[in-house]
Amino acid sequence: MTALLRARRAGAPQAGGVVKDRGRQAGPAVAGVVAGCLLTAAAVVVATTGGSGSATTVAATGARTVEVTLSGMSIRPAVIQAPAGTVLTLRVTNADAQRHDLRLATGERTPLLASGQSATLTLQPLGEAVDGWCTVAGHRAAGMTMRIVPAGTAAAAQQPRGTAASQQPPDAGHTGHAGHGANAAPQAGEPARLDLAAPMSAGWKPYDATLQPAPGGTEHHVEIRADDTIVQEVAPGVRQRVWTFNGTMPGPVLRGKVGDVFVVTFVNAGSMGHGIDFHAGATAPDGPMRTIQPGERLTYRFRADFAGAWLYHCSTMPMSQHLANGMYGAVIIDPPDLPKVDREYLLVQGELYLGEPGADTQVAKIRQADPDGWMFNGTAAGYDHAPLQARAGERVRIWAVAAGPSSGTALHVVGAPFDTVYKEGAYLLRTGDPGGAQVLDLAPAQGGFAELVFPEAGTYPLVDHTMRQAEAGAHGLFKVTGR
Repeated sequence: MTALLRARRAGAPQAGGVVKDRGRQAGPAVAGVVAGCLLTAAAVVVATTGGSGSATTVAATGARTVEVTLSGMSIRPAVIQAPAGTVLTLRVTNADAQRHDLRLATGERTPLLASGQSATLTLQPLGEAVDGWCTVAGHRAAGMTMRIVPAGTAAAAQQPRGTAASQQPPDAGHTGHAGHGANAAPQAGEPARLDLAAPMSAGWKPYDATLQPAPGGTEHHVEIRADDTIVQEVAPGVRQRVWTFNGTMPGPVLRGKVGDVFVVTFVNAGSMGHGIDFHAGATAPDGPMRTIQPGERLTYRFRADFAGAWLYHCSTMPMSQHLANGMYGAVIIDPPDLPKVDREYLLVQGELYLGEPGADTQVAKIRQADPDGWMFNGTAAGYDHAPLQARAGERVRIWAVAAGPSSGTALHVVGAPFDTVYKEGAYLLRTGDPGGAQVLDLAPAQGGFAELVFPEAGTYPLVDHTMRQAEAGAHGLFKVTGR
């Protein structure tokens, strides 16, 4: 594997540009770590879809050098604005684990840069907008684009290709199913792309994926509050309004044993009608699953007669919108005699639709089942930036629920096969069986768990092996330390 990575980094640069090999001094960002691990595993998940890095405005000084970084299927800054006539020098550095280059529509181009290498491009005095992109096959389409624009022109006012929609919190006061908030995503233009390798906002905290043991007793009382005014960071640097249970996406985890009774006080603290549906219970839906209005509450009581990893979600129509905007969670009912393990994690996978909830453009994407990204526990690529922890030799159980609303998951850990798989109430594979498993595959609303033992210290990518979904946010990392 090391030889494969070294071979990819080796090779003479192409003609043109000034190349400086920074070697190991310019270590790749987290996205580069993901790419490097997957390259050594001969996997495909080397990219985190996206092209919006940032925007840089250059003062009117006649000449200016701008640092440009290539990493994680993005070019940063994605937009450079400068006064007409400015002579720009771009110092381009590849901070990724795979090779990239930068070509400008005006003809300037760097050679193909290995990890840590840099090159400089000096442009002619800026007159018109200039587009740039990586020429490696597929990278431009994946979002590796940039634009240089004269400040104050119509081109400077355009939304740059690859920028994520609605970087600011949408209008929390808007509650209609089909309206447009004051800061909703653009209603026209090129589809937004996410920059999943960008840093998370200051103060961001990941959803705690650690699954706590089932509490004692056989009857569990819990209050769940629906809220449709919460603003959450759904991808690096992208915050938007979501609809939640207890203020988080996904909602709180309920855990118990077969035969336990759950008494849920459901409170509608939102501004529109909401309901709740627990798949783990068996009860006539027209009573406890009914929609209640803002300020109302009801008691939902169910007995968990079957083990499994169960979905719960808002039961109000259109359910696709309520699910797509975050109103889902998990109920974990332990199989009888479930063995203890060293660590347990829960991942609830959901789809990400950028924009104001209920806006026409967002609803159209939901109906077409065409998400902007995919998330583990409410944030695309969140566990790239806050890796899950384990030690070599520990047994780790990963519970998973596919919230959809339209897509499932094929959960896979690069470098560590599963030796136990439990899906939809039954074991497909047990420890000690001669076989192993590559994925825990779940259709929408299905759940289960897989177990593995990490063989040695290192960084292990965790992905949905549906590659489109992995590259659009359904990936993270396990950081495994020594025994």
